[in-house]
Amino acid sequence: MRTCDSDDARLATGSGARPEMARLRTSRSGRSLSRRQFLAAGAGTLGALALTSLESTRIGAAATTADVDHYRSRPDLTPVRVQVSGPSGIPARGHICVNPTGPVMLDNDGEALWVRNVPKDSTNLRVQQYRGQPVLTWWQGNIAHYGVGLEGEYVIVDSAYNEIMRVQAQNGLAADLHEFIITPEGIAYFTAYRHFETDLRVVGGPSKGPTLDATIQGVDLATGELVFDWSSLAHIELIESKLKYNPKYPYDPVHVNSIDLMSDGHLLVSARNTWCMYKIDPSSGDVLWRLGGKDSDFTLGPGVRFAWQHDARQQANNVISVFDDEGDPAEAKQSRGLLLQVDESARTATLQKAFLHPSKPVLAGSQGSVQVLENGDVLVGWGAEPYFTEYRAEGTVVMDAKFEEHQSYRTLRFPWIGTPAERPALALEHVRQGQWELYASWNGSTETASWEAYGGPSPTSLSLMGAANRTGFETRVQVLGEPRYLAVRAIDGADQVLASSPVLSTAAAK
Repeated sequence: MRTCDSDDARLATGSGARPEMARLRTSRSGRSLSRRQFLAAGAGTLGALALTSLESTRIGAAATTADVDHYRSRPDLTPVRVQVSGPSGIPARGHICVNPTGPVMLDNDGEALWVRNVPKDSTNLRVQQYRGQPVLTWWQGNIAHYGVGLEGEYVIVDSAYNEIMRVQAQNGLAADLHEFIITPEGIAYFTAYRHFETDLRVVGGPSKGPTLDATIQGVDLATGELVFDWSSLAHIELIESKLKYNPKYPYDPVHVNSIDLMSDGHLLVSARNTWCMYKIDPSSGDVLWRLGGKDSDFTLGPGVRFAWQHDARQQANNVISVFDDEGDPAEAKQSRGLLLQVDESARTATLQKAFLHPSKPVLAGSQGSVQVLENGDVLVGWGAEPYFTEYRAEGTVVMDAKFEEHQSYRTLRFPWIGTPAERPALALEHVRQGQWELYASWNGSTETASWEAYGGPSPTSLSLMGAANRTGFETRVQVLGEPRYLAVRAIDGADQVLASSPVLSTAAAK
């Protein structure tokens, strides 16, 4: 939902996006007509069109009717509203992936491009590669009140939003919400949790207390074989934890919340409750070094210390990005997005850049992400605080956005071309005699630039009667006349037909 006057973002909004059309495209030959010319031409028959006649505030918190969008053509989809301030420049290429109440892909105006209803909670929507093709992945399941997945699975869909597979943890563990990455070899690494009891006296607990073992599993997606099964309990001592014992919850000494495949084939792992990043050998499971925490192998330069951090990622030129929460309990006054220059040989880490929220100090008690984009921009998702912000590399704000009463575990931007297998949806409203308003949408289409409305006396004899540029998830198209049947076509930026909706009878809408 756009809340600013700038139209700069309309000029370059990522994969599948295009400049706003100055005139309506209404001819397959590419000829453009003004609105007056179109309405005059639309009164005549422009040729028969055969269309098939078919009638057709914690993570995952439920949205209320006040803070969601509603669509006439898709009343089943109600994405959370997003307010965008700016852009003050052209954002990086791609669309925005979030999970305020379920997986949602947004454009740069905060308008939904794709919405997926899920039965319970959801996190971590992102674009990845599997077998050389782009896929969307996310986690869905139940989240415990202490912040880990009680049960869940990872879903993989293709660019038509057809489900490829669902992945679950093995050895009786629950697939956790925090991470799911696919390597070029088709190995999926993800987080899972094992519940057990152990002696917690070293952290102020009982001699036998409920505890969580943060686990990393690796599964070969082609065969389903478990190829990696790493236990934090076996490699990280309880004494490393920064978390105070609380009898209300199972003790979670490590809390792994991100896994990244490093350029040398090792795993970079972030553990929130030890304030530490770990480099792990995926063959042996050995911890090769610790960055941060109580027993760091690195000398940390001024401004590097982080607390309760999330989303550690290796970047180019020996840089590691990480979201420094600093909250719950508070260790500083505000959260930061960090870029750290890391010298593995000298064992030093220095602060390259810190990104603060542009309008006020924001202190996130959980979650959060930092993504370095292909043009050098840095996208910060503020986790438990309902914001996400894109910066130029030097810190200039490109865009800032806010969820209405919700949050997203991560906020990520990826190029994505969606060509839905399902057909466009259509709803009709009879405004008055001789006037109709059509509401058209196509959930997940990133290439639709405009809509054409067709009407006529039968489902197989339809002529062009209206057109409109795409204005968001749902577009209103006006039709003058009293056709017995109506349908719409989705048109791309090259003036080509992408798909047609079902043909609807107008009698039922009167």
